[in-house]
Amino acid sequence: MAAVVCGVLTMACKTQTSVGDFATYPEYTKNDLGLTYTPEKSTMKLWAPAAESVVLRIYEEGLGGEALETIQMKKGAKGTWSASVEGDRKGQFYTYQVTEEGKTLDETPGVWNKAVGANGLRAAIIDLADTNPEGWADDKRIEVENFSDIVIYEMHHRDFSIADNSGITNKGKFLALTEKGTRTPEGLASGIDHLKELGITHVHILPSYDYGSIDETRLEENNYNWGYDPKNYNAPEGGYSTDPFTPEVRIREMKQMVQALHEAGIGVIMDVVYNHTFVNDGSNFSLTAPGYYYRQNDEGDYSNASGCGNETASERPMVRRYITESVKYWAKEFHIDGFRFDLMAIHDIETMNLIRSELDKISPSIFVYGEGWMASSTPLPVEQQASKHNGPKFPRIAVFSDDIRDGLRGEWMSAGEGGFATGKVTNRQKESIKFGVVGATQHPQVDYEAVNYSSAPYANDPIEVINYVSCHDDECLRDKIDMVAKDATPEQRKRMDLLAQTVVMTSQGVPFIFCGEELYRSKQHIRNTYNLPDEVNRIDWSHKAKHNDVFTYYKELIRMRRNHPAFRMATTEQVVENLKFHDSPEGTVMYTINGAAVGDDWSEVLVIYNGNRGGVDVDFPMGDWNLVCEDGRMQLDSPRPFTGGSFYVHGTSAIIAFK
Repeated sequence: MAAVVCGVLTMACKTQTSVGDFATYPEYTKNDLGLTYTPEKSTMKLWAPAAESVVLRIYEEGLGGEALETIQMKKGAKGTWSASVEGDRKGQFYTYQVTEEGKTLDETPGVWNKAVGANGLRAAIIDLADTNPEGWADDKRIEVENFSDIVIYEMHHRDFSIADNSGITNKGKFLALTEKGTRTPEGLASGIDHLKELGITHVHILPSYDYGSIDETRLEENNYNWGYDPKNYNAPEGGYSTDPFTPEVRIREMKQMVQALHEAGIGVIMDVVYNHTFVNDGSNFSLTAPGYYYRQNDEGDYSNASGCGNETASERPMVRRYITESVKYWAKEFHIDGFRFDLMAIHDIETMNLIRSELDKISPSIFVYGEGWMASSTPLPVEQQASKHNGPKFPRIAVFSDDIRDGLRGEWMSAGEGGFATGKVTNRQKESIKFGVVGATQHPQVDYEAVNYSSAPYANDPIEVINYVSCHDDECLRDKIDMVAKDATPEQRKRMDLLAQTVVMTSQGVPFIFCGEELYRSKQHIRNTYNLPDEVNRIDWSHKAKHNDVFTYYKELIRMRRNHPAFRMATTEQVVENLKFHDSPEGTVMYTINGAAVGDDWSEVLVIYNGNRGGVDVDFPMGDWNLVCEDGRMQLDSPRPFTGGSFYVHGTSAIIAFK
C-alpha cells in the first residue's frame, strides 16, 4: 500500500509479555498444528507456549448456539496443546480458549485453521479432499522460463465483475472468473475472455484470504473493502463465495477460479498481507500467544510500521514459520502461481529468502514480489528490512519501482505534480525513465544520482523489478493525468496514458497494469477507494467500446512484448551488452537493443519516447527501419518502412521500430 488503508485503524496498546520473555518461547517444527482430520477422529493442536490452560469447544454451527462439547486440552512438547474428538466430525466447528496469567481470553479459531464458518469466528472440521473441483488433480500452474516473461494484471474481485454491464452472472465472486463467453452490451468480450484477448499472463488478485471488514452474514448490503485487514490467513474470504456459511464452498470456488484461469493460460498471484492484522489484542495471534507475533517499541507498545496499529515480527521463529508455511499451503493446495507481499519491507530479509527457497522446492516458476517500503518506522534494523534498497540481498524476489511510476506520472504525494508522460521533462524525470528501461539494474549510461528516489540500482537482474504506472493505491492513471494536465485537451490526455504504458511495456523487468487501465478507467478522481461503493470502484464495461483505441493499443503493446525477447532480457549482463542509449533532444529518451543477440527475429530495435507536448526531430541511427509504433498508434501487422537517419516524433508519443 502506498497509502495506509487498513479498513480500521487501531491505536497502539500495551502488550502483555515483555520482549525478552519471547526469546524463551520454544519453536515447534512439526507439521501438525491446527486440524488433523480422519473419519475415525479429529485432532486439534495449538501452539500457545505461555498458556496455563486451553479449552477446546465443539459446535454444530459456525455461528451461534451452545457448545456440544467442552474439552480440556493436554499440554505437550514445545508449547503445544492438543485434544482429539472421536468419530466423524466433518461439518462441525471448533474454537480454542486460552487462559494466560490468570486471564481467560476470547474464543479463537486459532491461527493454523484452513476452513472457517461465516465471519471466520470458528474453525471448521472438513476433509480438504472434498473441496477439489472435478479435474483438480490435472490442474497445472503456469510455468515460465524467466520472470521477465510475465505480464501482470492487478484486479479486485468486485471491481472486475460487479457492474450491471459486465455480462457476468456471479458478480463479485470467485466464480466470476470461471464464466466463459461473457459479453458487454456492445457485444465485446468481458470477464476471463477479455483477459485472454488482452494477452496478460498473470492476474494479481487483491486479498482473497478471510478478512475482517466485511460482514459475511449481510452480503446483500454490498459493502466494499480491498481486504488489507487480515483475519484468517489460510481460509478464503467468504464474501467472494456463493455460500459463506458452508466452509467447503469458499475453498472449492476459489480452486475453480484458479483452475479456469489456468485453463485459459493465465497464472494467479495472491496479494498477501502478513505484515499486520485487522485488530490488535483481539486477533487470532493475540488470542493464542499474546504479544509474541507482533513487534514492540521501547515503551512496550505495538510498533506500527504498517500504519494500521500493529506490525508482525517476522524475525521471531514461530512467526517466520507461520508466514512461510502459510505461503507454501496456498502454493500447494490452491496451485497459486505467485505472491505479492504488502509492505514487504516490514518483513526481515532472512524470512523472505526462506520463502523464496521453500517455493523453489515446489516450483521455480512461482513469482514473488512486494512493496519495498513501509508506512512508518520500525524497530527492525535497516540492514534486515526487505526494502527495495536492500533488494540485492534477496535475489529472485522483485520490488515495485516507484521511481519509474512517479517518473512517468508525477510524485504520488503531490496531486498536481506531473511526470515525463504528462509533460514534465526535466533531467530527473529522464534519468528515472532510463532507470526503469534498464530494469533498476546497473547500467553505465544511467545517472543514478538523478533518479527519483534511488541513488543506486536495487535489482540484481531485471527480473527483480516491477515496472508500473498505477495500481489500486492512489489515483488510477487516467485520474492522475486529469489532475496534473488540466490544461491539456482530452486527446492529449489520452496520448499521455498511451505513452506512459508504452514505457512500462518496453522496459526491462516485469510489467504490471491496473485492472481497467486498458479501458481508460476512472475512479472519479478519488485518491484511495478502499472502502467506497461499487459505483466508484467498478469497471464500466461500456468503456471497452467507447475507448476501444486504448484497449487495442494496450493489447498490441502486450502482444509485441510477449513476441519479442528484446524487451524481456533476464540478466543485467544482457541489458548492459545489448541496450544502448543515444543522445536525443530535450524531453526525449532514445535507445536501441541488439535483438539478434537475445534470439529476437527483430535484429535491432529502436525506441524513442517523446514526453514533450510538441513534436521534435530526432536523428535516427542509419539504416532501413520498420515502424510498428508512431503517433499514438500500434501497427504490428503492417509496419511502415522508413530509412534513417532523421524522423519527426509527434508530441506525447513513442516510436518503436525494428530492422
